[in-house]
Amino acid sequence: MTSLPGFDEALERHGLPPLRRAALDTLQVNVGKLCNQACHHCHVDAGPKRTEKMTRATAERVVWLLERNPAILLVDVTGGAPELNDNFRFLVTEARRMGRRVIDRCNLTVLLQPGQEDTAAFLAGQQAAIVASLPCYLQSNVDKQRGDHVYEKSVLVLQRLNALGYGMPGSSLTLDLVYNPVGPYLPGNQAKLDADYHRELDARFGIRFNRLITITNMPISRFAQDLDRQGKHEEYMSLLVNHMNPATVEGLMCRNLVSVGYDGQLYDCDFNQMLEIPLAGRRRTIWEIEDLATLHGAAIATGPHCFGCTAGAGSSCGGALA
Repeated sequence: MTSLPGFDEALERHGLPPLRRAALDTLQVNVGKLCNQACHHCHVDAGPKRTEKMTRATAERVVWLLERNPAILLVDVTGGAPELNDNFRFLVTEARRMGRRVIDRCNLTVLLQPGQEDTAAFLAGQQAAIVASLPCYLQSNVDKQRGDHVYEKSVLVLQRLNALGYGMPGSSLTLDLVYNPVGPYLPGNQAKLDADYHRELDARFGIRFNRLITITNMPISRFAQDLDRQGKHEEYMSLLVNHMNPATVEGLMCRNLVSVGYDGQLYDCDFNQMLEIPLAGRRRTIWEIEDLATLHGAAIATGPHCFGCTAGAGSSCGGALA
C-alpha cells in the first residue's frame, strides 16, 4: 500500500499553518440519522431503519444557544432527512424568529412521505432556503446512486417547490441543488455543471432553481464501504491527496462553522461528527458552553477525509471553494 501524507503534513508541505477556527457565523445542526432513503454515497450512513434522533430537550438547548450567540447568522439543518424529526419545525421557527437564515438540507423525496404534505408550504412561510440533493439531471445516474424511482419523485417535488415560488426569478425563496459524483471521481467544473443543469431541467421539465453546488464524495461511512468493496479505496484517497489545492484551505467550512450532533455533542464539521472525532481534540457538548466565541482560534481536528474538502476546486456545504 502506498504511503500517503497526513492532512496536517500536507498543509505544512504547502507552507500552510495547522487549521484553526476563525469567527463563527454558522451553526450546523444534525437532527439524526433517520431517512426515507439509503443512498450509496451517504456519509451519514442514514436510512429508514436508523433510530438516532434529536430530542426536544436537545433542540431547546440549541435554541437557547442561538439566543446567546447573535454572531451566528446561519442555521444549517441536516440529517438524515431532517424533516422527519419531530423537532424540525420547532428549530426552523425559533431560528427564524431570531432573524437567522435557515437552510433545510432536503433529499426532495421526503416531502412526498405521509405527514409531510404541508412541509414545503411551511418552509416557504418561514422563508427557509432549501438545498436539495439531485446528483444528476439524468434519471439513470440518480436512480443508480439514490434508488429506483427517486428521479421521477424528485422532479415532481421540484415542480411543486417551483409552484410555491422556490427558485423562481424575482422570488426570495432560494432553491439550490447539490451534485455528487456517482462514483470515485472529483466533481466536474461547478459553473459548467450549473449551466448544464439549468438547461436540461428547464428544457425537460420547466424546472427552475437558483444555483448548483458541487460536493465531493467523502471517503467515510457508506461511500468508504463501497470503495472497499470495489477495491478502490486507496486509489480514491490517492486521487484526493494528489489533487489537494492549497487555495481551498482559507474557505474551508470548518473555519466558520461548528456542528451539533443529534445528541448535543459538538464537532468541527459534519464529517468529523460522523467519524466521532471530538471538537478540537476533546469532547464538549452544547450543555458545556454558552459563548461560541470562545471557540475562535481553537485548533480544528483533521484526518485523511479532509483531503476530500481540499481536492480540485474544493468542496464544502456551499459548494466549490476555488
